[in-house]
Amino acid sequence: MDLLAQPLADLQSQISEIVRGAGEDRACERATEGELARQVAAIAEIGRFAEALLIGAVGEVMRRSENPVRDERMTSHLGCHDVTELLQTLTRLDPRSAARLQRAAKAVRPAVSATSGEVLDADFPSVRAAMVDGVIGVDGILAITAPLQQTAPRVSESARRDAADIVVAEARGEGPDGAPPACADLLRIHAQTWALALDQDGAEPRERVAARKRALVLGAPTPGGVPLRGMLQPDVAAQLQSIFDAHLAPKVAFDDPFTPVPDGDDIPAADDRSRAQRQHDAFAAALAVAAASGELPTIGGHAPTLVVSVDAADLAFGTGYAHVQGCDEPVGMQVARHIGCGAVIQRVAMGAEGRIMRIGVEDRVFNRYQRRAIALRDGGCIIPGCGVPAGWCEIHHVTEHARGGPTHTDNGVLLCWYHHRFLERIGWQIRMNSGVPEVKAPPWHGTDHRWRTVTTSPVRLKKRVLTT
Repeated sequence: MDLLAQPLADLQSQISEIVRGAGEDRACERATEGELARQVAAIAEIGRFAEALLIGAVGEVMRRSENPVRDERMTSHLGCHDVTELLQTLTRLDPRSAARLQRAAKAVRPAVSATSGEVLDADFPSVRAAMVDGVIGVDGILAITAPLQQTAPRVSESARRDAADIVVAEARGEGPDGAPPACADLLRIHAQTWALALDQDGAEPRERVAARKRALVLGAPTPGGVPLRGMLQPDVAAQLQSIFDAHLAPKVAFDDPFTPVPDGDDIPAADDRSRAQRQHDAFAAALAVAAASGELPTIGGHAPTLVVSVDAADLAFGTGYAHVQGCDEPVGMQVARHIGCGAVIQRVAMGAEGRIMRIGVEDRVFNRYQRRAIALRDGGCIIPGCGVPAGWCEIHHVTEHARGGPTHTDNGVLLCWYHHRFLERIGWQIRMNSGVPEVKAPPWHGTDHRWRTVTTSPVRLKKRVLTT
């Protein structure tokens, strides 16, 4: 006999009627701010009660799928490989959400005695009680239990339960400081604090685990790119995050102090990259800086060098593909031009049968003295609003070297990795006027499309202000 079928059917009918009525009556749109806030809180509480039912059901699915005989498992009876696959099918969730449900269920489901069949306490009884009362959902359960579970077996079960009781009081708004009910993020902070206080061994065991799990793996190249996976140690992740923060910090979109800044929706969208794409570009810039620093170990007596091979005719006409040493996937001409713009070029002439006929000398790279001078003149990436500092920039030949452009300060400007790589697609135009870079905005950027002198050099900006 299905004890939940009718109550769940009635609940589904009521919820469906409420949802349709709210949409037809525009209930949320017509509510005052106070009413809307109460609606959001009530809907969230209903969602937590629904999650409690779901977590309980998932816990039972897990119990019935733990039989050591595969053919006797619930998952096998329903034609699924494991619980995650079954939950994906039943709940329409993604694997990550299905895994979170299982972790929450494991923390709060009551144990069942294998001998007597008696129902025993859950690992965290107070957390389960808060779930049943609609106080916390999946996020809250994991926020409380995950940090405390990581201390096992160094911290006793009773101590972990006592700590969970105190954090649950914070979730109910009954904590010692009398604060309102805490959200999942605050509950995680409280639980982590208790975990650190109870773990007498300190951070060393966790650091040993992190050291064992550290990894960075490049996957097989695909036409869409090369997948990257792994596990960073906390300090390494923090260092990488600081690099991302330096690149992703909001920048002023207009560098001319005497040009009026548009208001509101009139401000142009100068950068349509997602955060993930911006972090990729910051990582690429960091790799380029590291490779050029001279601090890395050498390979064959030389600094780590990205070698790109391309047929001269293909490069001249912008057709065909280039090949990057160390990656099986070919790259386009735009990539080859970007890499070659600020790199060393060596021409190798081959006969029809492949015999090397002539090796040219390495040429066209900007030396460190030229780079310092260009950095003093430009200050950083010259695209207005970018703000990437000189140390993270590459040097771009305004007139391509292949078209006779010299490797001279009068022909080199600073561009960040992103603007250098996608300059043609983005639409910014660059020219040199008596050795000074000027840019013209693309059509989507504001209304002033004249050539303008650009710099973020403090000395040049100060001089501009004083002479205006």
